[in-house]
Amino acid sequence: MSYLAGKIVLDIVAGAPNNGEGEDNIGKAKQLRVGRDVYPYVSAQAVRRWLRDSLPRDEPRSGVTRSGSGKKQQAHTEGRPDRYLDDDLFGYMVAVSKQNYQRDTVLSTGTFVSLTPQRPTEDFGTMSRDFPAGEHPVIHQHELYSAVLAADVLLDLPRVGVFETDGSGLRVALSSDAAKEAEAAGSIKTVLRGVDALRLPQEERRRRVAVLLETLAKLRGGAKQSLHYGDRTPALVLLASVKGGVNPFTRVLGARDGKPAFDADVLREEIKAWADELDGPVLLGWAPGFLGDQREKATRELKDLIEDGRVAIEHPRVMLTNLANEIRQGDHDGWFEDPVA
Repeated sequence: MSYLAGKIVLDIVAGAPNNGEGEDNIGKAKQLRVGRDVYPYVSAQAVRRWLRDSLPRDEPRSGVTRSGSGKKQQAHTEGRPDRYLDDDLFGYMVAVSKQNYQRDTVLSTGTFVSLTPQRPTEDFGTMSRDFPAGEHPVIHQHELYSAVLAADVLLDLPRVGVFETDGSGLRVALSSDAAKEAEAAGSIKTVLRGVDALRLPQEERRRRVAVLLETLAKLRGGAKQSLHYGDRTPALVLLASVKGGVNPFTRVLGARDGKPAFDADVLREEIKAWADELDGPVLLGWAPGFLGDQREKATRELKDLIEDGRVAIEHPRVMLTNLANEIRQGDHDGWFEDPVA
């Protein structure tokens, strides 16, 4: 049993990729406060939406049903993880006709928070085109910021393409009719973590993880693109196969002298502390030029681990696509197995 655990970092330059509730006529960027400091952030929900929108065009998406009105509205996807990659990896809850079906997320994503305090600035704009002379313009304002945002990520590989068909309450992922259709389409009965389940063919499970990694490599999305378009592909991605599902890499990125910093010493010590849980090298995708010369500095400081094959540093896109190809070829099938199943 293995999880892909690690960190994803976004480099936002003069952007407003995820906004909160406005105040008066001012569009507000999402931000949190720690004491007097302000930290811009992008919600996990937003990034998961970007991932869905960035999936290949020929990848089927689960349709959304909306019902009710006012305070009694609800919306849900089709709840068919056997058919749709997004239902499988992102989870869902369907509550209709006194029947509840739920899939807890397979891909866990944290909130993308600025590594350093950054107070957003307000941009002042007007609309006056074709207004008669002397008329006052329409005034609008919104916030934007530059920041390095980071979040933890965890992918539960044994649950990819495996759907609970037994259990209590909301643990059941498929209705009995949907389970029969999935089994007829090629899913096989299994037991995962003490719960009866159906499992997709291994080739499809590999494909779904590979598509997710390839999609992350070409991530796009975010608000205010007409005014603040910018690159949303990860500037840095750290991933490692971890047996127990703990993410030991939370603190490899932080702040030093008020600026974002990668700490090679922290990574080295975490690799040593979790050596018995790591199932392969730590893969570090780092875009050249991001964080100045820190990439070259980290390469020097981790030279022995790189030479021993315990750390690999490449461009994020190269790292993610290479890992996707290895998974698609079956090189890491052991990661999908749960020894207690």
